[in-house]
Amino acid sequence: MTKVLMKGNEAVAKAAIEAGCRLFAGYPITPQNEVPEYFAKELPKVGGVFIQAESEVAAINMIYGAAAAGARAMTSSSSPGIALKQEGIGYLTKAEMPAVIVNMMRGGPGLGGIQPSQSDYHMCVKGGANGDYHNIVLSPGNLQEAVDLIMEGFELADAYRTPVIILADGMIGQMMEPVEFRQPKKRELPPKDWALTGKNGGEKHCVLNLEMEPLDLEAFNVRMYKKYKDIEEKEQLWEEYMMEDAEYAFVAYGTAARVVKSAIGSLRKEGYKIGYIRPKSLWPFPVKAFENRGNNIKKYICVELSMGQMVDDVCLACNDKNMVEFIGRTGGIVIKPQEVIEFAKRIMGGVK
Repeated sequence: MTKVLMKGNEAVAKAAIEAGCRLFAGYPITPQNEVPEYFAKELPKVGGVFIQAESEVAAINMIYGAAAAGARAMTSSSSPGIALKQEGIGYLTKAEMPAVIVNMMRGGPGLGGIQPSQSDYHMCVKGGANGDYHNIVLSPGNLQEAVDLIMEGFELADAYRTPVIILADGMIGQMMEPVEFRQPKKRELPPKDWALTGKNGGEKHCVLNLEMEPLDLEAFNVRMYKKYKDIEEKEQLWEEYMMEDAEYAFVAYGTAARVVKSAIGSLRKEGYKIGYIRPKSLWPFPVKAFENRGNNIKKYICVELSMGQMVDDVCLACNDKNMVEFIGRTGGIVIKPQEVIEFAKRIMGGVK
């Protein structure tokens, strides 16, 4: 299969079209503007519909409507735009509507800056809307993975009837790399016999968001958490690098993981036994990657483009907060390999 050199945002949009996305609704915000721009040009060519909505709130509710009709639908934005979509994401979740939502993160809080960041981990992984719920959250480390996870995201959304968030920092959206558009492993998907198509022989379907009876709402939440347990068991994704003999391990995702991988090369040349665990699913968090490590790992070093939002999940995964150290940069500053190397050496105490 031929590889094509593409910008990240454009590759994400093309991958969605290849995966069968036929409605995109969004609103401009940097650093993801090339996503709607690509959809505007290419989606009508395959019989799809592109809508530049009047706001982020309008866009997410258009996705709600398209998903309810059974279409594969997607929206994208960046940090403050995703914040505006949270109510609609909550509605999608309660209605069990499949959709893909891309967040190309920028610095915050507030409008922040347009440079890459990972400061939306809490908002997207822990939930930005109200209620008891989870969304599947996937995070690519390079453009090929972004393409693959977009395609897999649509499969997961349909398989579990849930929104799937692709959480990437702005660097992933703006860089260029060669990619190929290979089809994901197809899942055995249930029929969308719940969709509001008007073609069900008079059978009435209804999309509900309001539950007036507390016992009904509790029963719904209990059922959803059984589904979430199933997702946690089956859908954890991660990559390990040089962990076979590692005595220390970085934990990083997205662009931070690319920096860490470079740092590992330098540290290994100096004799340090260090590797990394790179979560590709942020929810469900890949706790299985931390199991059965025994006394092999002395410290986990969490590296993020934030103030340490993933640290709590790493502490829970390794079941010992004293084993976890953190280094990060924020505000749109990408941490440098040398910063990571110097910090790791201090943690390892010069031991090789």
